[in-house]
Amino acid sequence: MNQPILDVCCGSRMMHFDRQNPNVVYGDIRTESHTLCDGRALEISPDIEIDFRDMPFDDGQFNLVVFDPPHLVRAGKQSWLALKYGKLNKDWREDIRKGFEECFRVLATGGVLIFKWNETQIKVSEILELTDQKPVFGHISGKRANTHWITFMKWGTA
Repeated sequence: MNQPILDVCCGSRMMHFDRQNPNVVYGDIRTESHTLCDGRALEISPDIEIDFRDMPFDDGQFNLVVFDPPHLVRAGKQSWLALKYGKLNKDWREDIRKGFEECFRVLATGGVLIFKWNETQIKVSEILELTDQKPVFGHISGKRANTHWITFMKWGTA
């Protein structure tokens, strides 16, 4: 794989302008097809099934990593929110901690990590405690200002 970009939790690729961008490796832990309650089709079709806690990529392989993990701990198993975004398990703190570690491991020195988090159920401050990396900048969006876009950079060692 020579693509410079990795999306480790691509889901249905909602945030991508070009959902077939050849420069992106689209990864997710699941491949699923669903019909939502309003009749819309939901397709989760990654290029590669991966677990963001243990990825099969080389150290420093990607220039840009996108990390948009599930953000729900409470959602019905077949609710449209759980189907669309996935759901965290009871060990979510350790899972997110490992996810950050893996994202930074596969990120090249000087590379950028874009992290997206919706804090409807878990505050972003709790999530940022799970990594020792410090964000460069971020932005809050959404109708209720619950979605945080946070940018990190992998700095070289002196």
